[in-house]
Amino acid sequence: METSAKPSNNHIGRKIGRIREMRGIKQDTLATELGISQQAISRIEQSETIEDEVLEKIAKILGVTTEAIKNFTEEAVVNYFNNTFHGSNHGPFYHCTFNPLDKLLELVEENKKLYERLVQAEREKNDLLTSK
Repeated sequence: METSAKPSNNHIGRKIGRIREMRGIKQDTLATELGISQQAISRIEQSETIEDEVLEKIAKILGVTTEAIKNFTEEAVVNYFNNTFHGSNHGPFYHCTFNPLDKLLELVEENKKLYERLVQAEREKNDLLTSK
């Protein structure tokens, strides 16, 4: 009886491909950043192992560590997002408790007031200089 080989969980190329896709980076873009062809990126993503030097360059472009690529699993990503977006306030994503547009408008108004005070101070200075 023949058993089919299980797909390797250590297939670095596939992990790079998934991380690249999740980051919204196209093969062409990654290739350009590395100074190689899109076909070379395709071959890398089909390779089970990759030289450490190349892996470091790819990790830097993808904005992750080499360890993140080596340890990447779909389950970890799903768990991360489930914990982050379903009632948890842990991790880098927090629910915004204010309206950013309101904050922007407050800053604009504050800048207007500062500008008006600056203009008034300049007028007073000019009045003092002209009155002498």
